[in-house]
Amino acid sequence: MRISARADYAVRACLEITVHAEGDGVPIKAEAVAAAQEIPHKFLEGILSDLRRGCIVVSKRGGNGGYLLARPAAEITVADVVRAVEGPIVSVRGERPNALSYTGPAEPLLPLWVALRANVRKILEGVTLADLAHDRLPDPVKELAEDPAAWRNP
Repeated sequence: MRISARADYAVRACLEITVHAEGDGVPIKAEAVAAAQEIPHKFLEGILSDLRRGCIVVSKRGGNGGYLLARPAAEITVADVVRAVEGPIVSVRGERPNALSYTGPAEPLLPLWVALRANVRKILEGVTLADLAHDRLPDPVKELAEDPAAWRNP
């Protein structure tokens, strides 16, 4: 699985919004998010638009305007953010694995792709913006990340 720049930027932007709002509850401007996370501003505007349509963030207009999370950070998972900007978490040739069919020796691919999707979803749906903002990764995620083999290049 490949995490696109768009998905990475979306999660980072949401984390910046999370931490900023915890301080004073005031919306943060897109320019401030872009500068803090070193995200190209024009690219971020499109991402924030997708996040708004996906009900992850809300925008406030005016001099004191900017962006806030649409609901508490503890209720927004990384999977929610990724889906808002990318669509399905795992797809094969742009389709959900359960929409595919294979024949002959390729038949075992279908349960493999479904298992891959299930594992990726299990991790991304198990981590909230609040978890990340407060450096509280769930134990199963920590355990996977602490395995030295996870850090090696194949």
